Amino acid sequence: MTIPLKTAEQIEKMRVSCRLAAELLQMIEPHIKVGISTGELDRLCLDYITKKQHATSAILNYHGFPKSICTSINEVVCHGIPSDEKKLKNGDIINVDVTVLKDGFHGDTSKMFTVGTPSILAERLCRVTQESLYIGIKAVKPGIRLRTIGKVIQKYVEAQGFSVVRDYCGHGIGEGFHEAPQVLHYDSDDGGVILQPGMIFTIEPMVNAGDYRIRTMKDGWTVKTKDRSLSAQYEHTILVTETGCEVLTLRNDDTIDAVITHTS
Repeated sequence: MTIPLKTAEQIEKMRVSCRLAAELLQMIEPHIKVGISTGELDRLCLDYITKKQHATSAILNYHGFPKSICTSINEVVCHGIPSDEKKLKNGDIINVDVTVLKDGFHGDTSKMFTVGTPSILAERLCRVTQESLYIGIKAVKPGIRLRTIGKVIQKYVEAQGFSVVRDYCGHGIGEGFHEAPQVLHYDSDDGGVILQPGMIFTIEPMVNAGDYRIRTMKDGWTVKTKDRSLSAQYEHTILVTETGCEVLTLRNDDTIDAVITHTS
């Protein structure tokens, strides 16, 4: 497995695209409220990307995906398609997944938002999922096995009574949207990959309140939990540094500093 190590110049470009992706999620947050459609959220994001950030949505038309962001509500695990017919209701939880392409480099991130007053289960699922991401990030440093990330995420999630989706994973990212390596969120063979400075990849655990199994809808994109339980996901793009890692998509609302002890 050939995993590209980014040059200093490439890393600087990644910092820019990732900062834009983080800013996009911060921009859309005040709009996520009861009554708004996911189609309107999509238009707001696309307008911001193109007119304010002078960048491109890498998601739009990617393998035919019809919208510029993914909006995954409640039992939707990932790849939910925005629609004017789908309006947010009180108690919904929604993942907004964005990827900004700027000067040839990708910035990829997602987070959960709660609409109105969520159930205790929904709120706890979102919290545990975010904490599992932070725990995975905390493990990142040069010299460790790649599988360590998935191992610590799985251990934490299952200790909370939830399950980790097996069918989707994090990925290397840079000039390519999806590069090597695949970053699994459970303990599995990693081909012996050892983390090195200059690697950039996403960590994006998808956590279900029930069983980890999933099903894909007839539209070919929307993925739901097989047992119709709630699902949550958080994602950051990570750079492996000489001493630990740098979270390239860090947002103002992240509490990650309380978890990570070995940033660059």
